[in-house]
Amino acid sequence: MAFTFPNERWLPKSVLSTRGYTFTKFLRDLIAGITVGLVALPLAMAFSIASGLPPQAGIYCAIVAGFLVSLLGGSKTQVAGPTGAFVVVVAGIVAAHGVDGLFMCTMMAGVILVVMGASGMGSAVKFIPRPIVIGFTNGIAILIASTQVKDFLGLQIDRVPGVFLLRIQSLANHFGSLNYSATALALGTVAILVACRLVSNRIPGPIVALLLGTAVVVFFKLPVETIGSRFGGIPSGMPHFAIPRFHASLIHSLMGPAVTVAMLGAIESIMSAVVSDRMSNDRHNSNMEMIGQGVANIASPLFGGLPATGAIARTATSIRSGAQSPVAGMIHSLTLLCILMFAAPLVSFVPMSVLAGILMVVSYNMGEWKEIPQLLKLTRTDVSVWLVTFTLTVFADLTVAVEAGMILAALLFIGRVASTTTVSRVTDDYVEDGRVHILQDKDIPYYATIFRIHGPFLFGATDKISVVTENMAQLPPVVILRLRNMTALDATGLFALEEVAKHLHATGRTLILCGAREQPAKLIQEAQFEDIIGGENICENVEAAVRRAEEVFEKLESEQAVK
Repeated sequence: MAFTFPNERWLPKSVLSTRGYTFTKFLRDLIAGITVGLVALPLAMAFSIASGLPPQAGIYCAIVAGFLVSLLGGSKTQVAGPTGAFVVVVAGIVAAHGVDGLFMCTMMAGVILVVMGASGMGSAVKFIPRPIVIGFTNGIAILIASTQVKDFLGLQIDRVPGVFLLRIQSLANHFGSLNYSATALALGTVAILVACRLVSNRIPGPIVALLLGTAVVVFFKLPVETIGSRFGGIPSGMPHFAIPRFHASLIHSLMGPAVTVAMLGAIESIMSAVVSDRMSNDRHNSNMEMIGQGVANIASPLFGGLPATGAIARTATSIRSGAQSPVAGMIHSLTLLCILMFAAPLVSFVPMSVLAGILMVVSYNMGEWKEIPQLLKLTRTDVSVWLVTFTLTVFADLTVAVEAGMILAALLFIGRVASTTTVSRVTDDYVEDGRVHILQDKDIPYYATIFRIHGPFLFGATDKISVVTENMAQLPPVVILRLRNMTALDATGLFALEEVAKHLHATGRTLILCGAREQPAKLIQEAQFEDIIGGENICENVEAAVRRAEEVFEKLESEQAVK
């Protein structure tokens, strides 16, 4: 009889993962942890430098926050640390309030995250619509890339402006100081990262690029800027514990940025946890993840670290390397600590242009660019929410962008829910038209199952669709999704349907949609959803869907007979 923990929803995954934990799993966690620890080194330094802080601040964050999130969080294979999402907002806080202000803001954000998790609001992140997430992700990617142009090209600029347009102007004015050696190194770094990705996802591209780039600079004595020439290297030894100076006068002005850091941390963490779930066949605990992230962000500044959140790329790398439990994330932190204690002098030789090349690729990968063509097919309201969030992120302020996007999304939500209310007269034709939609007189064949969505399927409700795929092995070959009582659909809901379709298709199953009403049917058509599941699998009613299921099953049987 298996041992069960009492009240498991308030236990971190590190505790729950002790069930059935074996030495074989530990060895796989050990390999994964060392691998992702090496990958995290250049990323942690690059994010820290891009934020306006010395490289060790990113390493300290990855060590402290990475360990605490794995120990206390709600995801089995999540790896946390500094990420690109924070670069812009951190740089702004440092410029306006200094390092002490950043540490205060990070700890305030940590308290907010702990409160969110402890009060059961960890899943509140789902109430942020996808157009907003895509909008500020696109914007952040462009801002990060713009901050790396100086080091990518080796330009001689004393101080890069914090405002986007002024930054672009300054880069253009100083283009004549281009360093060909630095540019060649940066382009080579990008080429190495792309090549590693094409060959295999298991190859740690950032480490390969870092080692080769550094070796080239040392061997050929290239005239490029390095971590040693700019920062004097990084200090060896353990991160030092120090309570940051508290300035009561900054609390009011830092409240907005603290909320932004907390929301960005929550969004990025949950997105990363979802990726982790898909790759490791697990299900994260949003509330425990928020508590773990909150504690990590309270502790990170005590050791001179940056804000932290779940890192999607590092999480994916860890899982591909064989991670089985949160132990891999803890080993990742210990790996970085060992580097800091025993190999810190070697880090001084790392070229700035190589780190810039790595961040350029990171900014491209985090941009969600493939989502834009799909988004532009949706309603004008969805497009406007995305465009406003994106524009404000790039040209105004990330805090303003998130606030404006949420206000627009709230208005959009109210409008869509209001539009679902109808008053109409029941006629004989209405009753007759409804007969093909009812289930009571239909025989559901053994090779098919039917799920229904009842009510508006908008952001905030889309996680409920997980009931379709949570017991995938028990599903028959055909899954019918009845949309007759789904009164409204938005971009987030459409994305959730697309994810379900991909999961079912990956296991050889077929998804059929049927009975969609006017607004959902129009959106499904405009988004060209038939390209995902096939036009023949979008049926007018459940009667037609059952007939289509029979055709699919007969074709499947004939294919198996041929084999």
